[in-house]
Amino acid sequence: MIYANHAGTSHPKPAPVSEAMADALAAPPESWPARFEAAAGAVTGFFGMPAPDRFLFTPGCTAALAVAIGDLPWKPGDRVITSSLEHHALLRPILQLAADRGVEHVALPYTPDAPLDLDAAEQTLRRGRVRLVACTMASNVTGERLPIEQLVALAHTHGALCLVDGAQTAGLEPIDVGALGADLFVFAGHKGPQGPQGIGGLYLAPEVAMRCPTATCEVRFGAATPWSPMPSYCDLGSVNMAGVAGLVAGLTWLREAGLDTLAAHRRALITRLLDGLSEIRGITVYGSRDPARRTAAVSLTLDTMTPDLAGRRLREQHGVIAGAGQHCAPTAHEAIGTAPTGTVRLSLGPQHDEREVDAIVAAVGALARSVD
Repeated sequence: MIYANHAGTSHPKPAPVSEAMADALAAPPESWPARFEAAAGAVTGFFGMPAPDRFLFTPGCTAALAVAIGDLPWKPGDRVITSSLEHHALLRPILQLAADRGVEHVALPYTPDAPLDLDAAEQTLRRGRVRLVACTMASNVTGERLPIEQLVALAHTHGALCLVDGAQTAGLEPIDVGALGADLFVFAGHKGPQGPQGIGGLYLAPEVAMRCPTATCEVRFGAATPWSPMPSYCDLGSVNMAGVAGLVAGLTWLREAGLDTLAAHRRALITRLLDGLSEIRGITVYGSRDPARRTAAVSLTLDTMTPDLAGRRLREQHGVIAGAGQHCAPTAHEAIGTAPTGTVRLSLGPQHDEREVDAIVAAVGALARSVD
């Protein structure tokens, strides 16, 4: 069996991940505070977060996005800008703001040559009232890398905050949050970082003012409970200490293997995959053909069958586990023209090799030639 759904979750995890999790579950309670502080330091150091005390472990990227977006001081008439390729974990809280609080959502146009229209972004920013620019670093559907560095600079030029969703890039490329200038940064631990499900992170720059309405550690009976200046340890629920340990072990494994080395390996495999797919008639591959502008994900459709059927046959007849359908990003499929059925998504991990890529290409080719 070839697992090719790393954009969904990484598998298999490096051996140190499960070992670290087991160790954390067996650790005595008196060690927990020190373990937590050490883990937070390891994560903030890995991602270059300049204010470690502004980082929070979360139950995942979806939870981080909900807090990051929902707890900003929104006012009716405020605007928020996104790309057209966002995961619904980012879009849902924004659409809720539009419905409940009169916030305007502007989705920037997509073209295969420019997955994010920077000119349209600047025009919207110039019109004013943009409180937040919220954007993924890379599409979880097409695998395309968006021009996030330029977008952050544009947002700041016009006085807006910028939220960067690193779910599809964290662990796949070096990320320095301080150098990037992201005001808010979120990531998922179970994808590129090689950690387990149920753990993620949220970073807020010191200038970001938030009022967390989930819960506070301080309750004063008979008086109004003050808001926290930002979400605190207990505001987002009990921290998953085993998940934290697994996340740190995954990041440590990446660092020891070398992010640059792993990135070069990924680009070589993606080049081989794209080249192989380009020789197959009856399929359409979406997004840039340049591996330097991609993560490890490639989406395609077949002329002969739906993505759902293709995904089943890849698994049952060829032993390839791929993503199939909308990949939790319906508006992205509207943008690239694959709604409502979606795509087959092939996404590679650090453990893949050329032999497996060739087997994936052969399996897709066999499906493209098949006739029911």
